Amino acid sequence: MRSTLLILGSLFAINASAGVYKCTDANGKTDYRSAPCEAGHSAEEINIKTGGSTNLDKEEQKQQLELQAQEQKQTQEQIEQEQAKQKLEKLKQDSKNESAKNQFQIKSNPDKFSAFAIPPYNYDSLPTLVKDYQSRLPDVERFRRQAADKALATKQCNRVESVELSSKSTQTALVFSVDCSTGKNFIFSEQDLSK
Repeated sequence: MRSTLLILGSLFAINASAGVYKCTDANGKTDYRSAPCEAGHSAEEINIKTGGSTNLDKEEQKQQLELQAQEQKQTQEQIEQEQAKQKLEKLKQDSKNESAKNQFQIKSNPDKFSAFAIPPYNYDSLPTLVKDYQSRLPDVERFRRQAADKALATKQCNRVESVELSSKSTQTALVFSVDCSTGKNFIFSEQDLSK
């Protein structure tokens, strides 16, 4: 007797937790069933315990919209990552191009430049000071060349020994230090070199 009551109690609990589906076909005919509605029917699930109902069609649409939004977000993130990668590659290439111009100028004028006057800054292994300005590396390399030329043009610098980014630099105003064989040191700001 006790085991029969347990079995009946279990069956009642299973049935009580089962939902009821309200299915409406294209002609507006509605029927209620314990199994999910067939395809082509609008479906609503009724909770027997609470009496509340859930429109399954709207839930499915909501899930599809959420999925689409997630996919769009992922696509946008992939596009942004690719753009950032391309931007970085361009920055590195532009820096290499400016460094190559510096080296060409040194090799073409050995009497005006020491061999290591403008050592190339490599994006992947920058000195600590230069690392703060890595987003402007092509500018840094170009201005180093221009700073050397400006120092030579003063006639107070016979030969350029080194051109480095100065610690006085800021993100909007780079500053460069030029050391000459005469012992003379020049400081040029980005604004000076842009004139």
